[in-house]
Amino acid sequence: MSNTDLTAAPVALDPTFENVWDELVWRGLVHVSTDQEALRALLAGDPITYYCGFDPTAPSLHLGNLVQLLTLRRIQLAGHKPLGLVGGSTGLIGDPRPTAERTLNTRETVEEWVGRLRGQVERFLSFEGDNAARLVNNLDWTAPLSAIDFLREIGKHYRVGTMLKKDAVAARLNSDAGISYTEFSYQILQGMDFLELYRQYDCVLQTGGSDQWGNLTSGTDLIHRVEGTSVHAIGTPLITNSDGTKFGKSEGNAIWLDAEMCSPYRMYQFWLSTTDADVIDRLKVFTFLSRAEIEEYAALVEAEPFRRAAQKRLALEVVSTVHGTAAAAAVIAASEALFGQGDLAGLDASTLRTALDELPNTTVAAGTPVVEALVATGLVSSASEARRAISQGGVSLDGARVEDDTATVQGTLPGGVSVLRRGKKTLAGVFLG
Repeated sequence: MSNTDLTAAPVALDPTFENVWDELVWRGLVHVSTDQEALRALLAGDPITYYCGFDPTAPSLHLGNLVQLLTLRRIQLAGHKPLGLVGGSTGLIGDPRPTAERTLNTRETVEEWVGRLRGQVERFLSFEGDNAARLVNNLDWTAPLSAIDFLREIGKHYRVGTMLKKDAVAARLNSDAGISYTEFSYQILQGMDFLELYRQYDCVLQTGGSDQWGNLTSGTDLIHRVEGTSVHAIGTPLITNSDGTKFGKSEGNAIWLDAEMCSPYRMYQFWLSTTDADVIDRLKVFTFLSRAEIEEYAALVEAEPFRRAAQKRLALEVVSTVHGTAAAAAVIAASEALFGQGDLAGLDASTLRTALDELPNTTVAAGTPVVEALVATGLVSSASEARRAISQGGVSLDGARVEDDTATVQGTLPGGVSVLRRGKKTLAGVFLG
């Protein structure tokens, strides 16, 4: 049983769709695929085995990976059997980036990250029942294979001309960095994964991001050549913002699934800031809300955008899915209290501290004048400005108005911290040290 809510809650497919393929299409999760009619029939029939791979090129998965994790879960809810692959071998290489070679991580680092990613993947799948999920590691079948066997058994089925046409390879060939034979070979390794899973588990479908389409079709082509049968692939769209900017870690805005790398509070605020233009698409992709519910939120965005009801529901659903309902409740309480709609003193100490980490903050000694703390946090630019703001009644400390400029910071909130507010919405955290 998962320690988040996906497998614990009675989540089910939306009954308004005839099968999961129709739901995937409606949610905008099919950017490219093999034969669509064949896929629709396949997903409407008897249970199949399907997979998605995750490479340990970082110590945590991120929101781009969450698209794949939730897609795996949606298809499992339709009765199909998921394989979650963590790439112990492909992670030692890394798929080609568009601009430059990856830095190769040590075997020890990759092994550690494999363990961390396995723990994250398993939280999103059910390992019970007739369609129980299974986790696999491609190092298990890659490590015993010699270079000669690899070239004879796998490499002979690939044509260099075809490999050169793959988008990721072509982009690198046209860059100043070029591409090494190591990364050039990545598509062969991923193709071999699909072949191995087809042979071991009768796996007939792979899902992944559309930027991985060349690697996905490497597997479908290999199986067709070697086994003489057709298998399938679905490429989900890359999530972009309505202004065209990329939504992902390569743009420096990664929201990691590991709470130590990205706090639940930060994740909640990220989703809360979703624009009206993007929020309905995000609800489709990142939540299990039904079509009827999402259409209700679309109407609310149109009629009452100032309420930001869709953004609040989106943030609640995603944080609950990734970190659990208790964490979601804690960060909502912290968010409301920080912005004047709740009791700061009643907050969980850990959640409050992580929330303050996301705000401008400073560390001062107990008894430091509020005037100095205001300057140190950057809420004001000088002591005179701080005194003026206090005299005008525009400063509060730990939820109470500061009446005079002799007040001091004592860290009276849970965890020994304080919250400074200037005006209605400008906040800063104060840690005592």
